[in-house]
Amino acid sequence: MSTRTSALDARVFGVDVQSGDVRGDAPSYALVVFDGEVVERDVVTRRKLLRRLDGEEPAILATDNMYELAADKDQLVHFLRGLPDETKLVQVTGDERPEPLSRVAKRHGVPYGKPAMEEAEAAARLAARNVGYEVSAFTDETTVKVARGRSTGGGGGWSEDRFTRRIHGSVKRVAREVESDLDDAGLDYEREVTEKYGGFANAVFTVQARPEDIPVSSRRSGDTRVEVEPVRRDGIEFEPLARRRDRVFVGIDPGTTTAVALVALDGRVLDVTSTRTADTAEVIEWIIERGRPVVVAADVNPMPATVEKIRASFDAAGWAPDTDLPVDEKQHRTREEGYEDDHQRDAMAAALFARDAHADQIRRATEETPPELDRGEVVSRVVGNDEPLTAVLEDLTETDEPEEEAVEHEPRELTDEERRIRDLEAQVARLQDHVADLEAELDEKDDKIAEYEEELSEARREERQEARERREVTKLEWENDRLETELEEERERAEELAAKLERLKDLWKLDHSNLGDVDHSGDLVAVKPVEQFTVDDIEAADDEYGIAAGDVVYLRDASGAGRSTAELLAEFDPRVVLRSGGLSDAADEVLFDHEIPVGPASEVTIREVDELAIASEPEVEAVIADWRERKAERERERKESMVDSIISEHRADRD
Repeated sequence: MSTRTSALDARVFGVDVQSGDVRGDAPSYALVVFDGEVVERDVVTRRKLLRRLDGEEPAILATDNMYELAADKDQLVHFLRGLPDETKLVQVTGDERPEPLSRVAKRHGVPYGKPAMEEAEAAARLAARNVGYEVSAFTDETTVKVARGRSTGGGGGWSEDRFTRRIHGSVKRVAREVESDLDDAGLDYEREVTEKYGGFANAVFTVQARPEDIPVSSRRSGDTRVEVEPVRRDGIEFEPLARRRDRVFVGIDPGTTTAVALVALDGRVLDVTSTRTADTAEVIEWIIERGRPVVVAADVNPMPATVEKIRASFDAAGWAPDTDLPVDEKQHRTREEGYEDDHQRDAMAAALFARDAHADQIRRATEETPPELDRGEVVSRVVGNDEPLTAVLEDLTETDEPEEEAVEHEPRELTDEERRIRDLEAQVARLQDHVADLEAELDEKDDKIAEYEEELSEARREERQEARERREVTKLEWENDRLETELEEERERAEELAAKLERLKDLWKLDHSNLGDVDHSGDLVAVKPVEQFTVDDIEAADDEYGIAAGDVVYLRDASGAGRSTAELLAEFDPRVVLRSGGLSDAADEVLFDHEIPVGPASEVTIREVDELAIASEPEVEAVIADWRERKAERERERKESMVDSIISEHRADRD
């Protein structure tokens, strides 16, 4: 079985600081582009590196230290936010406590050198083998916020209330569009809205998806804005590229029903299964998904061919008892474990007895392995490869410093034990030669696999290109839909303005023509009708055809108005106000103080043409003249009342 780790079928950028410092002078980076083989080496500035990341969207940006790309945690979060959606930042030397790059490269058989370009290449090759941890500052949740695109403080010619109502209505409409898009995409989300006068002040959607999986993008348009942001984690998190698989002892009971059991290094039974349908390849795949075999064991001697084949596929050590394990011993050894049939019991017993046979080696390796080393790696080499513990520890802690010269000793006569070791070493050498032959045969198969992998890689590259093109088409379709929506809104607004223009033209004709198609005698004057004497109706009439100084205003229903409503009408400075119904004392007082004539509409013949109206100029003048007479009488009464009041006060003071 090939020991080569499959590379990611994607483009990887490996980087290392060439010169400068991210905390001071602008750094330059050694950049290696790796796609199964090195396709480019270059030295780039930070700005150029960012441009290439945006343009090429590699699957991985690999480095031995994430803080070579950002000075601190806040800058690192900002850097991660700016990466393309398809690009991961990977620290190949570990998570919060990284190892030296030289040690990681040696462990995985990757070429390593001190120059920055060689370190960048080592990082790229390690990441391509799924070595390292993805650096993440964001969760898989995304917030989509729909809010006001402008302040509600003023709207030009609009009244503040109507302007605010329009903006809140637009926010509510866009929020419903976003909600519909999320529903169509089948995404889970939670919605929180802040309701305000006329609609929504804002709406926040918390979506259980990443930004690239959401059919909504950040945008700003007129009264509204949409912001799409990933949800930030409390800190920086690390996730291994490859799922961890612990070292295990594997017990196999072959036959019509094949059973497999996995036992951890500490003796715990991790998993057991039995099947009548799975072939050897499926059994191997089941084991790969759950652990890395150190020893493959059987409960009979000699080891069955099927078990030997599986052992060889993992290049693991084998174990078999001196004689077939008795049923009572297997039952006793598995008495505290659960199993469904005798085949599972036998597989479990084989793994447990194999682990018992190596218990002393495991205990010693566990006790003497320093905390910074991988205990599973040490046990695997001591138990699986039968290497001396001291040699394994020295190899794993070996530095790049030159080794000291070996000290020569005088030859002496070997003991029986040493001669036995010599003979065994010779036997090992012969076995190693045999292994070399097998490895040569394996290399030929690996070359064939490499050809197939290259073909598969090319096919996947073509598929990725097609996927990128499909994503671009989807984005263009979304943009087209958005533009069509805006176009429809502009058309509706144009129709409203055209209708308003027609009404204004009709009004202009009333003010400047002889109205030959209307039966009349004498001069005519335009009248601006107002349905009710309220603020909303006055503003609506002003919106519809405009109220200017000197206009004749007709109140169809003058009752109920207060002082503030009368003040609003007085601000327009109309020539005269014709009323139907009674006018409140407060409103009458305000209009009188502003010297705005008020008279009953019944004294004037008003003819209406659609929303507009006309009246006879002489009749309007008569109403104004009548008001002036009443005004003079009212002022005279006010003066008399004031004089009487003064005389009364004077008499009271004298008495």
